[in-house]
Amino acid sequence: MNTLLFPVILAGGKGERFWPLSRKDRPKQFLSLDGSSRSLLQATADRLIELGGGWDSLWVITSSQIAEGVRQQLPDLPVENLLIESEGRDTAAAVAWTSLEIKQRYGEDAVIGFFPADHWIANQEAFAHTLNAATQLATSTAAIVTLGIKPTFPSTGYGYIEQGEKIGSFNELPAYHVNRFTEKPDRETAETFLSTGRFSWNSGMFVFRAGVVLKELHTHAPEIIEPLEQHGPDIYPQLPKKSIDYALMEKTTLAYVLPVDFGWDDLGDWNAIERLLKTEDTPNVELGTHVGLDTQGAIIYASNPEDVVVTIGLEDVVIVRDRNVTLVVKKERTQEIKQILKILQSDSRFTDLL
Repeated sequence: MNTLLFPVILAGGKGERFWPLSRKDRPKQFLSLDGSSRSLLQATADRLIELGGGWDSLWVITSSQIAEGVRQQLPDLPVENLLIESEGRDTAAAVAWTSLEIKQRYGEDAVIGFFPADHWIANQEAFAHTLNAATQLATSTAAIVTLGIKPTFPSTGYGYIEQGEKIGSFNELPAYHVNRFTEKPDRETAETFLSTGRFSWNSGMFVFRAGVVLKELHTHAPEIIEPLEQHGPDIYPQLPKKSIDYALMEKTTLAYVLPVDFGWDDLGDWNAIERLLKTEDTPNVELGTHVGLDTQGAIIYASNPEDVVVTIGLEDVVIVRDRNVTLVVKKERTQEIKQILKILQSDSRFTDLL
């Protein structure tokens, strides 16, 4: 792997849809959700340091609220490679600040990759092969490379990327100019996208040279990059809150996509656990002690091994028992957990549940 790649882990999210397991003092990226002993953040770091540069080339950007937890989770990460946001301003600000820091240290030709902390990757070898291709493309072309995941079903929860003209192959993988990005579509639109064979899921993983992305940010998002250049991270709370997709990717003409298939999941809510761990010969996904009668299609999680969850006649539900909270929700409504958190936030009796 080209050691010029500097991987950056985006680790500032809250992971609210994994409440009550994910809380302010223990966000989603600190959790182990696949039955292993490694948290999502640790597993992401494991994947990236194996790509060749080791800990010295790995960077993490996170929020001040969980920075100490990141240090505990990744004790080998160099102190100077941990960027701490005083206030979360979404991914555009995170990409801009980190790119400025890496450019200052390594020059504008340094190739940077951005990776969310909460992704699951099945095939490390295929992932490394893809990153090699993306690095080659970013090195040889003024390109902002995004990894497009081959869709396996017409998801309405992911954004989509339409591939345009093929511009060549890198490490035996075809690369295409991006025609357009589309936010989460309805089911009918998603089915149409899949039928064309031209669309990938937007993974939120990007690779580019520092100088290329900073120049594009000056063109399309000067309200973010210019204050950072002039004032440094002290200006962070005053920056607009925008995603990198909205601030840059949907506007730049330098977007390229590598359609890839290395086994991927964006662990967005509790239903992701079923996609990872469900087997044909078991009626439920159980991470905890469960005694059930006529219960099927359930996802059951108990953080305390001494807790027992007993069910009768349930179907397609999520049950999570953690500390002093029990959550019971239909699988089709897990996205609404955020609404429950807003209700809890408005009542002082429930402050310790957040």
